[in-house]
Amino acid sequence: MTTKRHLHLAPWIFTLGFFLAWEIICRVLKVSTFVLPAPSTIAQAIWEYRNQLAFHAMHTLWMTLAGFGIAVAFGLLLGMALGASRLINAGTYPLLVGFNSIPKVAVVPILVFWFGVGWVPPVMTAFLISFFPIVVNVATGIATVEPEMEDVLRALGASKRDIVFKVGVPRAMPYFFGSLKVAITLAYVGSVIGEQNASNVGIGNLLTRASAAFEVPLVWAALVVLAVLGVVMYVITALIERSMTGWAQRSDMAAA
Repeated sequence: MTTKRHLHLAPWIFTLGFFLAWEIICRVLKVSTFVLPAPSTIAQAIWEYRNQLAFHAMHTLWMTLAGFGIAVAFGLLLGMALGASRLINAGTYPLLVGFNSIPKVAVVPILVFWFGVGWVPPVMTAFLISFFPIVVNVATGIATVEPEMEDVLRALGASKRDIVFKVGVPRAMPYFFGSLKVAITLAYVGSVIGEQNASNVGIGNLLTRASAAFEVPLVWAALVVLAVLGVVMYVITALIERSMTGWAQRSDMAAA
């Protein structure tokens, strides 16, 4: 039977097991550091370049949070509009899907033309790549209010606005927070893409320079730092979700 203790230990055990297997494979097969560094080699690189990694990681974190914040505000407002109005939904969905189908790396040169090299392209790329899941999930949560419930509420004198804000929005919260956990990881992808092409600082820029210099351990160290940042932000989002939508979480029995 799965207990809370097992659930808390599982991420650590699986992660340690993954890195241990990685280390053993690299040692036993004598894999070249140029091909795939062992976790111990990557850890040494993280310690050796700790100041450089910390500086670039903080820049990437701020760029990601800025783009993510804009995506949350824009996605929530647009998602509410799409969920509340069938006309707006039908009219804008083709545009949203078409825009989301464009690889965002192809948009970065346009952002450079508009804003130049600096912090704006990474922020905008993080926003552009992460807002779509928020829009879709919020719109879905609001639009799927049961017709029977709407009829009852209208019979009791509720307006369309009352139904959207007092029923639709609370109903959409689990969808909203589910999309945030996806969007925060996408925002990191966007900011790194922007930094690789249009910034002089950040993990993305560091990856580009380290790759050009064939500093493979530093490349992997930067990737590990990105992964850690992504996991931390995911966990923070999940904790906020649990505190605000605890009523929609699985019970202990269901989790077991």
